[in-house]
Amino acid sequence: MVTVLDTTCLPPAGRTTAWAETTALALVNTRFRFPDPANFGAFIRATTLGPAQLSMMSYAQLFSYRSAQLIRKSDPELYQIAMITEGEQVIEQAGNRAVLEPGDIVVYDSSRPFQASALGVRGCSSVLLQFPRHLMPLPDKVVAPLCGTVLSGAAGVGHVFCQTLVSMVAAEPELSVHDRQRLGTTVIDVATAVIAQHTDRAPLLQPETRKAALYSEITAYISRHLHDPDLKPTAVAAVHNISPRYLHRVFQDHGTTVNTFIRQGRIARCRRDLLDPALHDTPVSAIGARWGYARASDFTRAFRTATGMTPTEYRGSNSRA
Repeated sequence: MVTVLDTTCLPPAGRTTAWAETTALALVNTRFRFPDPANFGAFIRATTLGPAQLSMMSYAQLFSYRSAQLIRKSDPELYQIAMITEGEQVIEQAGNRAVLEPGDIVVYDSSRPFQASALGVRGCSSVLLQFPRHLMPLPDKVVAPLCGTVLSGAAGVGHVFCQTLVSMVAAEPELSVHDRQRLGTTVIDVATAVIAQHTDRAPLLQPETRKAALYSEITAYISRHLHDPDLKPTAVAAVHNISPRYLHRVFQDHGTTVNTFIRQGRIARCRRDLLDPALHDTPVSAIGARWGYARASDFTRAFRTATGMTPTEYRGSNSRA
């Protein structure tokens, strides 16, 4: 991600002005008030994901507001969906007031006035997704009542959305231009599914959007259960209340299969653990069992097929490298 601003690189006297100017360009134009301007610190890092932008932000105590006058001067017409990662933040929009804690999600609209504050001693950190309003499949009359309300990221589609943002931030340095384009479309679909879930409007979504959101939900579930030797397509389909045939169709649309996704996930984690110095004395069979290979022979066979080496050979060759 590109560091748009890090105020630690600036003299204290210029930090609040730099923050206001940078956020106006990278996000939307707002006005600020800083309780402790002499000690204000903040950073923002951003990356483009096709039609969307993903930003990581951290900032000390502040108040901000976007007035109707500012909107008339400049409105990029964006939806912004934030996941709080640290601290406490308050956002008010459309007559709603959300008090947000880590793991909470909030959506707000650049075309409507809002005000926000981060009042904790250590400020607040968040991951913010923003994209053009016209890319939201749901009508404005459906989205508007949710602006400025707390959307849970603890379970279901909300949890998938939060995990998707975290995973994108972690994987960002390795993403190609084509990856970013595809992921931008996907994360908008998942964000739409979060909003639809909270409005009981899921049937309004286009089939492609529902299927993309379902794929993200299923892959997140698989990634959390790779340790389970009984993780098989029939079990995955049952958990998500769909038929095995439809499950395979969802993965086929993404150019893969359920079994391939499971196998690649398990092998990637086994490779990581085999190279971990802290696990050097852990038997190879135990590492395989940790990631769903109940029998050592199955682990060896799968690992050799994927890498051309047995797990023992892989660990040995890399320790000598």
